Amino acid sequence: MNTVPESQDSASPMARKVVTALAIISLVVGLGLGAYGLFAAIGVWMGMWDFRTGFNMLRAVNNNADWAAWVGLIVTIGVFFGARRLAMPNTQRLTAFAAAGTIVAALVYFVPQTYSPAAGTPAIHDITTDTVNPPEYIAIAPLRADAPNNMVYGEQANWDKARMSAAQQEAYPDIVPQEFSESKDVVFARALAAANAMGWEIVDQNLATGRIEATDTTFWFRFKDDVVIVVTPTAQGSVLNARSLSRVGTSDVGKNAARLREFFAQLR
Repeated sequence: MNTVPESQDSASPMARKVVTALAIISLVVGLGLGAYGLFAAIGVWMGMWDFRTGFNMLRAVNNNADWAAWVGLIVTIGVFFGARRLAMPNTQRLTAFAAAGTIVAALVYFVPQTYSPAAGTPAIHDITTDTVNPPEYIAIAPLRADAPNNMVYGEQANWDKARMSAAQQEAYPDIVPQEFSESKDVVFARALAAANAMGWEIVDQNLATGRIEATDTTFWFRFKDDVVIVVTPTAQGSVLNARSLSRVGTSDVGKNAARLREFFAQLR
């Protein structure tokens, strides 16, 4: 005996199609946003467009991913309860489709947000522990021959040395020379080990001069940022100065300071 009302039974095929369509649309939208965000970065890696275009593409998809994730969450809940009510045998699969699209859309929104600068982050790309006499790049200089950003501290659009130094000290007061009671040789070895542990490409190392030069490649857009470290002996032990400089981009959104903070933490 059929216990399902005739009106409900006749509506079931259409309702099932709607539930299925919603699940698939959620999946396609989420994956589409994810693919577009990834394509923005791949285009920069492959030289198809410059990083500014990549940023604009990522910004556009990021703005749409916010509402897509919320709508996807509602759709996922609706698909789950709707498919259960209709006793659809593929309820779990359809719910997984909708949930997958929602999760991808959420990631496309939240991942770029982690790269957003904190309030008060100055639009600079050259951070150093010594703003008066910043460590100079020697071995890395030829690698930066075609880089848009030069290696002269303070020579950045809309900035000069004094203003840049003041902005850095206000935003990153902890980026200062690192003093140690250990000898130069000990600190040099520790600094080299920390640079390797952080995955930097060591361009040059010279124990006699206490100098290490290295390049760090950022994850998403594969930007090259260069680091120079100089360890010098003191009467109390040694002091380490460091500098991190982006090859491209007006603002580093705080990345260079974060890199030096992580490096200093590795030394302790």
